[in-house]
Amino acid sequence: MNRKHRKTLEAVFKKPVPANIQWKDIEALIPALGGEIEEGRAGSRIGVFLNGKVTVFHRPHPHKEADRGAVRNLRDFLESAGVKP
Repeated sequence: MNRKHRKTLEAVFKKPVPANIQWKDIEALIPALGGEIEEGRAGSRIGVFLNGKVTVFHRPHPHKEADRGAVRNLRDFLESAGVKP
């Protein structure tokens, strides 16, 4: 995991939850943690697989940043997969 991935991971676990994390940075973080991303049938839906856990996220649009709710859901998913900053 490089410095940018670490910064993204720290931002995801930051309190209060930030609303300015770029979605592309989140998508880059998942493989860096050993996970996989699979495109869904709908253009904005992605499946995320990490440490035996599976979830689905929707890419934000028209904005490029993840909203606070998506960041909270990502944090919960990462914690359930055993990931900590």
